[in-house]
Amino acid sequence: MMRIVQGVFAMGVLGSLLAACAGERPQSLGVHDGALAPCPLSPNCVSSCADDEQHRIDPLRFSNDPAVAFVRLRKILAGRYDTTFVREERSYLRVEFRTRLGFVDDGEFLLEPDGGFIHVRSASRLGYSDLGKNRARIEEIRSRFAVAERTK
Repeated sequence: MMRIVQGVFAMGVLGSLLAACAGERPQSLGVHDGALAPCPLSPNCVSSCADDEQHRIDPLRFSNDPAVAFVRLRKILAGRYDTTFVREERSYLRVEFRTRLGFVDDGEFLLEPDGGFIHVRSASRLGYSDLGKNRARIEEIRSRFAVAERTK
C-alpha cells in the first residue's frame, strides 16, 4: 500500500513539474497589423518579422500555389512528434512544440501568398536562453519544407 501511495505522490510531483515547464500561453500571439508578434529581448525567440540579427530568421519560401504550400507545411508539422496544433486558419497556424524535458515553445506561421513566403516565429515560454533550440527547429522545418517543395 505504501508503494502505491509513493507512486501516486511521485506522479503528482512529476505532473506538477511538467505543468510548470509548460508555462502559460502568451496572450500576445497572433497576427497584429499584418505581422507576427515581436520577439522579447531574450535570445530564446526567432522570427522572420524581426529586424535584429539575434532574432532574425528567414521565412519559408515557396514557388507554387500558396494554398498548396501551406497544406505542405501543415503536413510537415503534423508529422512531428513534438507538435500540437492550437489554432488553424486559412493563412495562419499556431502550434506548441514540447521539448523532451517538457518545456513548451510557441510556433507561428503566417502565409504571405503574394510574396511567395511564410513568416515564421518560434519562442520559448520560459527561461532566458534556449541554447538555439528554436532556431534549430525552424531550420529543420525549413529543410523538410524545401525538400517537399523540390519534390512537389
